[in-house]
Amino acid sequence: MGGSGEVDLVLRSTRVVTPDGTRPASVAVTGGTIAAVLPHDAEVPAGARLEDVGDHVVLPGLVDTHVHVNDPGRTEWEGFRTATRAAAAGGITTLLDMPLNSLPPTTTVEHLRVKQDVARSEAHVDVGFWGGALPDNVKDLRPLHEAGVFGFKCFLSPSGVDEFPPLDQDQLAASLAEITGFGGLMIVHAEDPHHLDAAPGGSSTRYADFLASRPRDAENTAVGNLIAQARRLGARVHVLHLSSGDALPLIAAARSEGVRVTVETCPHFLTLTAEEVPDGATEFKCCPPIREAANQDALWQGLADGVIDCVVSDHSPSTADLKTPDFSTAWGGISSLQLGLSAVWTEARRRGHTLDDVARWMSTAPAALAGLDRKGAVEAGRDADFAVLAPDETFTVDPALLHHRNRVTAYAGRTLYGVVTSTWLRGVRIADRGRPAAPSGRLLERNK
Repeated sequence: MGGSGEVDLVLRSTRVVTPDGTRPASVAVTGGTIAAVLPHDAEVPAGARLEDVGDHVVLPGLVDTHVHVNDPGRTEWEGFRTATRAAAAGGITTLLDMPLNSLPPTTTVEHLRVKQDVARSEAHVDVGFWGGALPDNVKDLRPLHEAGVFGFKCFLSPSGVDEFPPLDQDQLAASLAEITGFGGLMIVHAEDPHHLDAAPGGSSTRYADFLASRPRDAENTAVGNLIAQARRLGARVHVLHLSSGDALPLIAAARSEGVRVTVETCPHFLTLTAEEVPDGATEFKCCPPIREAANQDALWQGLADGVIDCVVSDHSPSTADLKTPDFSTAWGGISSLQLGLSAVWTEARRRGHTLDDVARWMSTAPAALAGLDRKGAVEAGRDADFAVLAPDETFTVDPALLHHRNRVTAYAGRTLYGVVTSTWLRGVRIADRGRPAAPSGRLLERNK
């Protein structure tokens, strides 16, 4: 079985997504770790419990590296208990919390400890933390790295909250130089402030006006500047929530030159289009924005080509009252922790992609980005984290059935393929048909 101890669980399916493809298998689990991936008809060891899920698909538990839990400080927006309940219901077994919009932000070791203390007893899934890079906290970056954060987030344009200001190009260079010195990772909200300032703005309920206020050029320029800095400093950088397909050739070219740049996109950019957003429907507002259908096609091509590495949620909730009908003042953020797998699978299957692809984008690649070498694959030696999916079942999104704190969603009323029938964390079922069990997640630190 590849490890010491007795096998205590065998999870069996005719379709198990492994690094070598999807096949019938029995996954043997010992003490929360995958001991072996065996033939489907392998004998169940004495004393082991068999869970046969038939032809439902066993995927590696999803790893969502872009979640705003907002706890503590803005817990009326979201909290660790509610966010991780939603994650478990949606097949996510590991999430990394962004350093904002909590109060305090995760920009010092002391602030990290505050957040860890809040999360420790509340987490339904495993939780790790990003640090934040601000204009005045270069001195705090190495201590945060040593305290176990997985990397550092910065903004190149205003973040929307005063306590997390953006970096200009000189400040970005200073933070990148410091982070590169200890082998860290910078993850970047890449929109150029000068392009945003020059774009048309003002109060409006029209989505077309909001879209014009966040032009593709703002992303393209910021990505280009980031690549130039990474090339010059030898830094490792990651582009967050890419929405502009125009930036993909720039990223591909940089990679071919050896620049260490990775990129993610989000379910809402892959499944929703500007053309379908009604005026005043600010549940669709996010920054950067949901763009046109032709741009969405380019993002899917970027995934197919391997230029885009990850698909993660950027779950960024708020209270319903902040989603005013005015796009210029409404809070920007899409809540999708519970729905991301189904939303992406619905569009992926239509475009001819497989669940092997989805597992790579939503589990394997995010785990690799963060260095979570026990997550992200159904293979011996990894944590026994699984999402079991009925891929051909459909459901219509009812906000009342969502577990995140404020049940505002851009997916309300949409019919999606793929029902998460159960979620497993280290061999323990933590959600059953959308009903989470008691919190049992652990706090994760880099390389621990």
